[in-house]
Amino acid sequence: MATPHSNNTPSKAPKPIKVVAGNRRAYHEYFFIDRYKAGIVLSGTEVKSVRLGKVNMSDAYCVFKDDELWLRHMHIAEYPQGGLTNHIPKHDRKLLLQKRELRRLQAKIKERGLTIVPVELFINERDCIKIEIALAKGKKAYDKRDSIKERDIKRDMDRERGRG
Repeated sequence: MATPHSNNTPSKAPKPIKVVAGNRRAYHEYFFIDRYKAGIVLSGTEVKSVRLGKVNMSDAYCVFKDDELWLRHMHIAEYPQGGLTNHIPKHDRKLLLQKRELRRLQAKIKERGLTIVPVELFINERDCIKIEIALAKGKKAYDKRDSIKERDIKRDMDRERGRG
């Protein structure tokens, strides 16, 4: 006997998260202290370009302007069929976070050597475009060399394991 609230249709599996763009340079240049997921304000043609994967985040960074967090220098290519309504590829974009998260980030930024960098842009399971940002501390040159050395050692160990 079926209950009135049961549904005999098969349940849809949730969509996987699709990473549109990553910021590999940020992994090389910074230690990540804390990560946040934020919404991003985009126009229609920007959304279409992002879904096509036409995004470059290598020079992007975040700044506070009037107690709001803004993303600067993220390049979203113009949409080919955009025509006259197309967007400007490199303009400031507002990030959407809860007020307490914004206050926490603003307090941390005042500490010496900390910054906010975008890590990756993704489309979540509800088809919303989100960005992962990180509170980060810049690496010194010797830290970068150590990171490269560790990565090379790990790669060599993986190769040896694959052969044996």
